[in-house]
Amino acid sequence: MSIRDALLAGPLGFGAAPLGNMFRDIPDDEAQATVDAAWQAGTRYFDTAPFYGSGLSEIRLGKALSKYPRDAYRLSTKVGRIILDEVETGARDQGEKSEIFRYGRPNKVVYDYTADGTKRSIEDSLKRLGVDRLDFVWVHDLARDFHGDKWVGMFEQARIGAFPALDRLRDEGVIEAWGLGVNNVEPVELLLSLDEVHPNGTLLAGRYTLLDHERALERLMPAAVEKAVEIVIGGPYSSGVLAGGRHFEYGSVPPEIAAKVETIKGLCGRHGVPIKAAALHFSLAHPASAAVIPGASRPERIAEDHAAITFEVPREFWHDLRRSGIVAPDAPLPAGQ
Repeated sequence: MSIRDALLAGPLGFGAAPLGNMFRDIPDDEAQATVDAAWQAGTRYFDTAPFYGSGLSEIRLGKALSKYPRDAYRLSTKVGRIILDEVETGARDQGEKSEIFRYGRPNKVVYDYTADGTKRSIEDSLKRLGVDRLDFVWVHDLARDFHGDKWVGMFEQARIGAFPALDRLRDEGVIEAWGLGVNNVEPVELLLSLDEVHPNGTLLAGRYTLLDHERALERLMPAAVEKAVEIVIGGPYSSGVLAGGRHFEYGSVPPEIAAKVETIKGLCGRHGVPIKAAALHFSLAHPASAAVIPGASRPERIAEDHAAITFEVPREFWHDLRRSGIVAPDAPLPAGQ
């Protein structure tokens, strides 16, 4: 079954990274209310990961979803890290993003892309989530932004470990889809070049957005279409800067990005288009895109996302956006604009 066919309520999902206390200490009741708001709005696909707050996101999401039938929603998490019971006493090694979950749980986290590590990670996630199965599983952060020059060696560990293990679980019907869950294009291109395993999905965060899509358009997205690997778009608001936030790529906003955002805001204002609507519809316009999963940590953000996904963006907006140079000449736009 394809990811599109597996989704129960359209392409808009919920990215649960903020529930792991991303950037701030979120009260439990606010996290619960945010998931409740997503459910009431009609969201039926939820994505999380052990990395998000050292298991905190999974725990909170599982508790919030426990009141609903498991068959009523789709759920994905990630492998590649094991959350230990011991407390981390030194500095955390989280690559370029060492501070984003500073308010999460203090548990020590270790990388493990082996077959046994993959199975253990899934078992641990099932316990934290309080469920008996997962729908999609992504191999997490197998890229330079977390591993530096060692990422190719980590990829090789996954190639002979996690990848065939997930291939078997998918073929046996234990999960419905697997692939990578990364912020970089290169690992996905490498995965799609392999002949010995057959991923049928991938979560690509931040690399197919209004602000950053040229690199993905070169090879990744065309290859995904050719190989029938469906892409779940994470981070459609580019870490929040496209939704009024102060972050881009989990850090401060560079001047050139701020200038692009102002251009987009100006076009949105001229045409009466919510900027979230422009962001979500653009990310979903490529034929490789199967779903989009913006994150949220406040209930009111959920209503904005659902209003955005149903908003009918006028074709004149897309014409002007293309002329502005914000989107690449070969980037597909909604309704073939």
